[in-house]
Amino acid sequence: MRVLNKAKIETMLNRLSADNDVYVPMLRGPGTGFFSWKSYDEDYDELVLDRLNVFMPPKQIIISPAEKNNIDLMSGGAGASKKIIFGIRSCDVQGINFQDEFFGEKEIESDSYHGRRDQTIIIANACYYPAPSCFCSSVGIDPLHPVGADIIIRDTGKEGYVWEACTDKGELLTEKTADLLEEKEVTIPIPLPFALQVNFDGVSEKLADMDDHPLWGKYSEACQTCMLCTYTCPSCYCLDLQAAHWRKANYEFSCFDSCAYKNEALSTGGSSSLEEAATRFRNRFLHKLRFYLQNYGKPLCTGCGRCIAICPSGASISKIIAEVQEANL
Repeated sequence: MRVLNKAKIETMLNRLSADNDVYVPMLRGPGTGFFSWKSYDEDYDELVLDRLNVFMPPKQIIISPAEKNNIDLMSGGAGASKKIIFGIRSCDVQGINFQDEFFGEKEIESDSYHGRRDQTIIIANACYYPAPSCFCSSVGIDPLHPVGADIIIRDTGKEGYVWEACTDKGELLTEKTADLLEEKEVTIPIPLPFALQVNFDGVSEKLADMDDHPLWGKYSEACQTCMLCTYTCPSCYCLDLQAAHWRKANYEFSCFDSCAYKNEALSTGGSSSLEEAATRFRNRFLHKLRFYLQNYGKPLCTGCGRCIAICPSGASISKIIAEVQEANL
């Protein structure tokens, strides 16, 4: 086995940062997220590879949360810088896989997205001890073998991280850092079972007859419209595109938005088909649990558990699914 000694983590990150912008899970002030290793301040930041999930997923690394694109440039993402996401978990890798599907559609095809994606290497951190809010296994995600990762690291404790290259990108990067890895046999942890199981069976079909069900009003009334659920969700990809407003300045602007806001539902002419809060709330879950499944064969959820942990109104997707399962129609 190839193993990275934990004492060499910073050396590894410094080595990788020489030719790439490396993003790692950090505790920065009161919050956590994926930040550039080049911005690391040892007096203020803490590297938290041992945390199951940071507060903000790394989707903003590939989908720029606020971006200006020069309309006259035809190169798309050709000038994208090389990036490495180090320490990402399986649920967030699946979030990136969802973005690949969406931005790969012919109607949506984005050169800037693919430019960033092609220049990104994913080093995933396998999960052996799920949190009470984790349920990625319920949506078919293997926390030990993240699909789409170029390299997988496995925390064995004092022995260090087992280092496993999975793609050509991963093999090439491994060759460049081979002197930091050592060959030895270590004991792989035994994974603990998930405390939370979420049953998606039949939910999509049942939702087809629940447009006017009172649960939407109940939860939307309590919703504080903070949109933490959408901004921290690794599979949400709503963007606000304002090219028309900035045309004279010769660029278009995009930033993260939320389907729960009224302006996200506006159509040409300024009208909205989702005026009521309950309708917008319902639409979010219909998108994740019905419409996406119809188009791609799986729900638009990675089981990361963030919405369970952070929603001040208790409107987690697991609770919504349970109520749908129990609803009398």
